[in-house]
Amino acid sequence: MNKLQQLFTLLILIGAGFFTEVAAQQLVYRPINPAFGGDTFNYSWLLSSAQAQDSTTDPSEATRTSSFQRATSLETFQQQLNSQLLSQLSRNLVTSQFGEEGLDDGTYNIGTLEVNVTTTPDGVSIAIVDQNTGESTEVIIPFF
Repeated sequence: MNKLQQLFTLLILIGAGFFTEVAAQQLVYRPINPAFGGDTFNYSWLLSSAQAQDSTTDPSEATRTSSFQRATSLETFQQQLNSQLLSQLSRNLVTSQFGEEGLDDGTYNIGTLEVNVTTTPDGVSIAIVDQNTGESTEVIIPFF
């Protein structure tokens, strides 16, 4: 290529640079996740998308769903009966402390609960033991 062609090519490139409009815009990062400053309306979409992709299962899920099964009519009746008996016992205890009647010391079996009532110098002591789980609690009603 001769010098004249090189000069002509250089002038065309420089001229094209002057006459060409150059456009640019500023890039702005906008987070999607609301935890990182994104729009809060994206939360439900992100959660549902993550749950749809989740293929793992919680090991305790099976025990949780089985614990919410409906009780049979007989089990419901037994629970209601136990509740009424415990309610009557608590009413008798309150009446014995604040009323004329007294409550006899002894052991009472109500369903799976064993209730021991004893009179102590501090007041009436009530020990309740669940025979299925072994859980226990003690309530002392003081004398006034």
